[in-house]
Amino acid sequence: MDEIESSEDIDAVIICTPTDTHADLIERFARAGKSVFCEKPVDLDQSRVRDCLTVVESTGVKLMVGFNRRFDPNFAAVKECIEDGRIGQIEMVTITSRDPAPPPIEYVKRSGGIFRDMTIHDFDMARFLVGEEFVSVSATASVLVDHEIGKLGDYDSATVVLVTASGKQVIISNSRRASYGYDQRIEVHGSDGAVSAENDRPFSIDVARREGFTRPPLHATFMTRYRTSYVEEMAHFISAIETGTDISPSGSDGLAALVLADAAARSIAEKRTVTVS
Repeated sequence: MDEIESSEDIDAVIICTPTDTHADLIERFARAGKSVFCEKPVDLDQSRVRDCLTVVESTGVKLMVGFNRRFDPNFAAVKECIEDGRIGQIEMVTITSRDPAPPPIEYVKRSGGIFRDMTIHDFDMARFLVGEEFVSVSATASVLVDHEIGKLGDYDSATVVLVTASGKQVIISNSRRASYGYDQRIEVHGSDGAVSAENDRPFSIDVARREGFTRPPLHATFMTRYRTSYVEEMAHFISAIETGTDISPSGSDGLAALVLADAAARSIAEKRTVTVS
């Protein structure tokens, strides 16, 4: 790591280490004048994230946070449809995100909980699509899949409702178990219509037989479902460094998603809707 830090031939670094090392590494390489791509989140503590972003800003380097779903071709097409005005003004958004199976318990212990680990992707997607900040968060959650997760004080099934100042609503549905595969869907309802992104499959075929129509199963893991998005986000990172253009999602986007995640956790703990400033 010392060699990377001191090398004049290295302009940028990619951080894919455990979460509790992210902020320290970002600061270290930012001070060395290197742009940084870091997997989400920057940290699990908002104050630590803010301190880290202050360091990054003072160095003038670029920081990109790995919310790869912004670069999924299907979700990007939904965003383009919204921006083109084809469905009018956004009124309601429904985001469904369900994993095939829970992660290992050792991972859950360090994850920060379902809202900071899993739903945080959906919080970022909600901000990306709606284009407004949310002022209230209401969440409900249960342990329906793995009681070991519950023993750690976490949840495996959750629903979150986000509302903007103008009244736009986003409903997020999360589960750590989808027996039928990796379930990733979005629907945006607007004043003039709706646009949706259905589940992506390894093969887009239908098989017609006497007993009915069948389709291939869903992807079994995020590594294949979002393969293209990982390529596209890295291309964006490199291009932004080479051209000097703005980078997205930024460290500020990472902080905004964490604020929503913390608000959802607080909503559960206090059994109320939480106002976000």
